[in-house]
Amino acid sequence: MRESGAPVVAGIDIGGTTTQVVLCDEELTVVDRAAGATPARSGGRAMIAAALDLLSTVRARTPGRLTAVGVGAAGVVDAASGHVLVASDSFTDWAGFPVAAALRAALGVPAFLDNDVNAFLRGEIACGAAVGERDVLGMTLGTGVGGALWTGGALHTGAHGAAGEIGHVPGFGDLPCTCGGRGHLETLASARSVRARYGERTGRELTAREVAEAALAGDADARSVYAAAGAGIARAVVMTAGLMDIGTVVIGGGVSGAWPLLEPLILEPLAAEPPISGHPVKLLPAALGADAVPLGAAARARHELTTR
Repeated sequence: MRESGAPVVAGIDIGGTTTQVVLCDEELTVVDRAAGATPARSGGRAMIAAALDLLSTVRARTPGRLTAVGVGAAGVVDAASGHVLVASDSFTDWAGFPVAAALRAALGVPAFLDNDVNAFLRGEIACGAAVGERDVLGMTLGTGVGGALWTGGALHTGAHGAAGEIGHVPGFGDLPCTCGGRGHLETLASARSVRARYGERTGRELTAREVAEAALAGDADARSVYAAAGAGIARAVVMTAGLMDIGTVVIGGGVSGAWPLLEPLILEPLAAEPPISGHPVKLLPAALGADAVPLGAAARARHELTTR
């Protein structure tokens, strides 16, 4: 393994099914990458070992001196201590796991942990759609709905690391949510809910992408499902703008891949019920795709090094 050359920083995205590693230079340009399956059912040690194997692969073929590593992980995390606090039932022995400490011990460099949606927003702020923005709500519309806040030019995590989690705020109907609550935004705007709501209407089993394609082709049921998602997202934006006076929203995740369909379905209700400030909110599609989380994790690691 080569340790000479320019300094590099690693970013890791540990998802429920896939772990992705990027190696970046000091400007956060990706110089190498690797991805593999996440052994989510095998426990925290196995997940970290899988991430380290991927990192070893890219370091072996890419010259550079590793200076730090950042991780974005699903669930509620303690970014200060580097522990996972709460994880979904997709993971075994992940809640409570000391992610940052395990990586520090293995690599001998500083390591930092973020929630994956916080890392997503850091990535889009650092080198994606929201570069230069100071007050931003980040939303990911994937299997679930995640949220993160950037205020005053810095990530706002709140008292317990859950600030910005608009996907699990009630007030969006009465459907049961996967978290055990009811009427959360996730019941309208996640890929899982888009599939389920279309299936209930039609008896057909389509993916969220296929429902979007059907909507664009004129399927009234499909368009109704996406209209409900758009209206829910718009309401979430107005709620957040009313509390935090955000100026920008950046939206990523698989459901956002249907942006030509989704954008007008968000903008129309936003125009009908704008934020109390009277200023329109800038609505942006995410620019980094699958790189957003690992790049955001790398950006956090780089920032921590430069501010020490």
